[in-house]
Amino acid sequence: MAVTPVRLGAVGYLNARPLVYGLDREPRFELRYDIPSECARLLHAHTIDVGLIPSIEYLRGPQPYAFVPGPAVTSRGPVASVAIYTRLEPRDIRTIAMDTSSRTSVALSTVLLGRAFGVTPAAMPMAPDLDAMLARADAALIIGDVALFLDHATVRLKPDTTEASAIRKIDLGELWTRETGLPFVYAVWAGWPGAITAEDVRLLQQARDRGVAASDDVARAYYPDDPGRQAVARRYLRDNIRTARRRGARGTADVLSLRRGSGPRVRRPGADVLLGG
Repeated sequence: MAVTPVRLGAVGYLNARPLVYGLDREPRFELRYDIPSECARLLHAHTIDVGLIPSIEYLRGPQPYAFVPGPAVTSRGPVASVAIYTRLEPRDIRTIAMDTSSRTSVALSTVLLGRAFGVTPAAMPMAPDLDAMLARADAALIIGDVALFLDHATVRLKPDTTEASAIRKIDLGELWTRETGLPFVYAVWAGWPGAITAEDVRLLQQARDRGVAASDDVARAYYPDDPGRQAVARRYLRDNIRTARRRGARGTADVLSLRRGSGPRVRRPGADVLLGG
């Protein structure tokens, strides 16, 4: 009798590719790629069984999700691909254009602007176009591959009344670690309890291990015709992105507490249900 494949929703960004290395050739999984917020929507709607969802979405499901122990998208220090860009001193920011592809990054920027600079700017959703965003707001949140390759030093606003050097990049991974001393977890494999078996979990963990070991190959495959971007991608996967989440780590507990005081109460990692457990 044919076995129904697990519907697996992954993030299409470079930073997630080590986590899915080889899974497109694994018959046990039916793999699709989306932006982070869409992965979460699909999981909430039962359209997929397991998704690599923004960590803040772990708290927003219609019921508590289970998670795959280990693989995750994390950083400790500069992340390079989640950043706020602004023309002003951060304490003077009153409006911010938000790339809403990942709700975790939106929550992170809101928390850090308040914690580090004492501001709560009004937010407006926009496509990730720095020129257009800064034409309408004091600051812009941009994430993912767009942020990784965005050279803000060359951006000039239209009309060209601002020196390019006036645009400042605030790396949110670096700011989080400076403010808390902790790593940040951007995304985790989460799903409906009982959706996958212990063997499926093992396959996901092995994919992560293979992907980390082959990160240069991942970068080359992601940008097959662009040696310059391949070099940036190799450094990014090696120096900025971590793909392991230790169960019960203090950093994870605090990350899942991003909205403490302004959102749902957080279940501590020790109470989490393991997928395949």
